[in-house]
Amino acid sequence: MKLPDLRFWKRWSKKDEKRCTYADHSTKLGKVWHFLAHDDSWESLLVDAVLIIVIGKFILVPLLGFGLGTSFPLVGVVSNSMNHYGMDFDEWWEEKGEWYELKNITKEQFREFYRCDGFGKGDGFAVKGVKIEELEVGDIIVYEAYQKNPIIHRIIAIEEAYVVTKGDANPGQLTFETHVSSDKIYGKTVVWVPFIGWPTAIVTSITG
Repeated sequence: MKLPDLRFWKRWSKKDEKRCTYADHSTKLGKVWHFLAHDDSWESLLVDAVLIIVIGKFILVPLLGFGLGTSFPLVGVVSNSMNHYGMDFDEWWEEKGEWYELKNITKEQFREFYRCDGFGKGDGFAVKGVKIEELEVGDIIVYEAYQKNPIIHRIIAIEEAYVVTKGDANPGQLTFETHVSSDKIYGKTVVWVPFIGWPTAIVTSITG
């Protein structure tokens, strides 16, 4: 399998690369920079990949979390509990709508909800921290439950101190969804990016 090309940024300085070699650098810092920025060896690519992961996890993600007001600013979808499996909205509502109508949520209301056509395993979201009074029925939130991975489900009701959720694809609610307290909520999803969550989904599948 062909590995992703992590050298795109190295090509920016090809002219310098032709003039300058590893041995031309007189300082250790210069040699390190040459190894990281110009060397095309597998060793260099491996170190680059590790640095990207470390910088992303321990610097960029915390900074993003600070800006978005949550400790969980990025999340990958690891299940298909919100997947509409390619059905258009009318077809999906014909199959699932009765449950929501019993909860006083109409087809017209649901059509206006964020990601009313759902999303699938392997997708990803940016998450913004919010107070419970800022949430609305139809919002998709990320919250802590009695399992390793956070839940990414839709709000179907809001009470004074807690919300009620459900996965679009699920026939009914899970026990913990009937009472999600505010202290368990990381935030609501604000930006959807398809497929970007597959690394998380694959690792989760492997580790269980």
